[in-house]
Amino acid sequence: MRTPGVSAGFPERHWYRLSWLSIALAPAALVFGLVALARRAAYRAGILAVDRLRVPVVVIGNLVVGGTGKTPLALWLVAALRARGFRPGVLARGYRAAGSSPRAVPPGGDPAAYGDESLLVAERSGVPVWVGRDRAAAGRALLAAHPECNVLVCDDGLQHYRLARDFEIAVEDERGFGNGLLLPAGPLRELPSRAVDVVVVNGGPARPGALAMALRADRCYRLGEPDRAVDLDALRRVRLHAVAGIGHPGRFFATLEALGLAFTPHAFPDHHAYSPHDLEYPGCEAILMTEKDAVKCRAFGRDDLYALRVEASVDPRLADLIALRLHGLEAA
Repeated sequence: MRTPGVSAGFPERHWYRLSWLSIALAPAALVFGLVALARRAAYRAGILAVDRLRVPVVVIGNLVVGGTGKTPLALWLVAALRARGFRPGVLARGYRAAGSSPRAVPPGGDPAAYGDESLLVAERSGVPVWVGRDRAAAGRALLAAHPECNVLVCDDGLQHYRLARDFEIAVEDERGFGNGLLLPAGPLRELPSRAVDVVVVNGGPARPGALAMALRADRCYRLGEPDRAVDLDALRRVRLHAVAGIGHPGRFFATLEALGLAFTPHAFPDHHAYSPHDLEYPGCEAILMTEKDAVKCRAFGRDDLYALRVEASVDPRLADLIALRLHGLEAA
């Protein structure tokens, strides 16, 4: 589904169909695939060292570039593990964050220092969140600071082979694998034949053997007042604009349409670093955005900015499978 007024970015125009450019880049994609395959084989053979932490690690990732719903799934999984008596922590790369050394993510921190998704997870999950380019080093630092943690969830770490993992989850969405080609000719980081423990499909029919996930709107709030819900009827009576700087902006805009909101959409690149100028629209009375955008815009101090919180609804068998694996590791 393409929301009117939202144009695809340059990669998406070629990655989700066979075009002259994707065909021209096919040789480069072959080289990329061979390098990726050799790298993974080197880790599996012990040629490149793998770091194993003292607690089990559950990795969430995807085989394609772009947003498929990994962060909402990570938040759901943390809550599900806590409900089953586990004490999780979260590891993340801290995409586009300043610095690369391991560090804790403080709720209310600077998104430029820790990454927008990492900050959102730290504020929503209530568990320790650490970022670092080297996820194994970040994991050791987290466990040193929080020895009570007995499982780590790694958000977007499927291709970070240096970190040993005990359960792998690959998240797909309704777009599938695009044109089926590897980078740079297509959106694939690895081939679809790459084995994982579970595939989770966000928004769309789960293929055989996969588990279903959906994102549902939870509530809307004014930036700076996340604990105070705003009635959507208030936004139906104003000239509303919507912004989304995520991997799949169309999904957010489709959610707003399903809620009966009329708005002017504005799609930004994933992880866009907003400036106040980006949100200046003539005649605009309110702006609605994703929570990932909100953590970067709340410092603007405007009272016409709102965020929509979404929650992941996931097949509960996923948490059961992971808990069974973790309990097996405890008994081993």
